[in-house]
Amino acid sequence: MDKTVEIKAGEIKPQNERELVLTRVLKATPAQLFKAWTTPELMTQWFAPKPYETPLVEIEPRDGGKFRTVMKGPDDFHMDSTGVLLKVEKDRRIIFTDAFGPDWKPTEKAFFTAEILFDDLGDGSTRYTAIARHWSVEDAKEHEKMGFHGGWGQVASQLEAVAAKL
Repeated sequence: MDKTVEIKAGEIKPQNERELVLTRVLKATPAQLFKAWTTPELMTQWFAPKPYETPLVEIEPRDGGKFRTVMKGPDDFHMDSTGVLLKVEKDRRIIFTDAFGPDWKPTEKAFFTAEILFDDLGDGSTRYTAIARHWSVEDAKEHEKMGFHGGWGQVASQLEAVAAKL
């Protein structure tokens, strides 16, 4: 997948070498996307790029709430990530990090903080922006090599398919 995206009015560009940004226009409303992002049963359907899956999601959609995902995939891939939701604005944005776990206890190694934005385009579609902010340039490069643009782009399409049915 081509990671080059034409920047249009309202879209966000990376602010430095530690940020990765993905923007898509999705055929779903901000309310539908927000619900798909904050309902565990819905998140398990779209959160990991196929053939990976997310069999477990725990989310408390509030500022300071727990955010845990377990991903599984080919070659015995298993990733259990627990973090916190820093900011939750219904139908507008979600910010989460893996820097802290429940009860604001620091995790062993923070990798990134994500900001998810839902901008209503007024025609039943939404400008969806995912920003991954890393603590180091090396972490951002590693995330990019892991397939940030392709994987998060595929996940955005999967999210759209789930949200559009709500």
